[in-house]
Amino acid sequence: MADTEREYETQRRRMVEEQLVPRGIRDQRVLGAMTRVPRHEFVPERSIPYAYEDHPIPIGDGQTISQPYIVALMLEAARIGPEDAVLDVGTGSGYAAALAAVLAHRVVSIERHSDLAVQAAATLEALGNRVEVVTGDGTLGWAPGAPYDAIVAAATGPSVPRAWSAQLAPGGRIVMPVGRPGGPQHLSLFTAGEDGTLVKKDLGSVTFVPLVGEQAWPG
Repeated sequence: MADTEREYETQRRRMVEEQLVPRGIRDQRVLGAMTRVPRHEFVPERSIPYAYEDHPIPIGDGQTISQPYIVALMLEAARIGPEDAVLDVGTGSGYAAALAAVLAHRVVSIERHSDLAVQAAATLEALGNRVEVVTGDGTLGWAPGAPYDAIVAAATGPSVPRAWSAQLAPGGRIVMPVGRPGGPQHLSLFTAGEDGTLVKKDLGSVTFVPLVGEQAWPG
């Protein structure tokens, strides 16, 4: 292993030990994925020195790569199993999709900004992450890949889009921020009951970019 790669591995382990574990992330599969996936490959070149720091990083088009802890919290809440199908809404850099790909059997990631989708797909492919990246309105989900055991969204909406509920498998989980851009937002876990009703759990206050599309906020 080259010295540079060894240093990045050290930074990932430090990120897990100092940012995630002390804040209560316990899922060993999530912690393992966060230790394994090279976050520095998903940020702009100028931001590589800050890739493993405890804050979000801008990636262009008004989007960010979320703070490591928030990414880990969302993935842990989604309870992604090795046989699960996952819809990742808001591909952005592709980092969360790469982590989901380590945890799940199949991942579809949807991004409304075509330039971000193209770049993320190229990065994911170069790193060997098997993720189907599509460009489109994330609020409509991606019906060809449904049903999904987990849907994870990196943008805040007024409520769960109807399309997501329709594409969720029985017992499936949706993790998304709910609230107005620039206003109060709460990270929420929605779990589908036997009758399809979604049961909500509040995971805490967060700040995300808006979920833009037909079934969320207008563009």
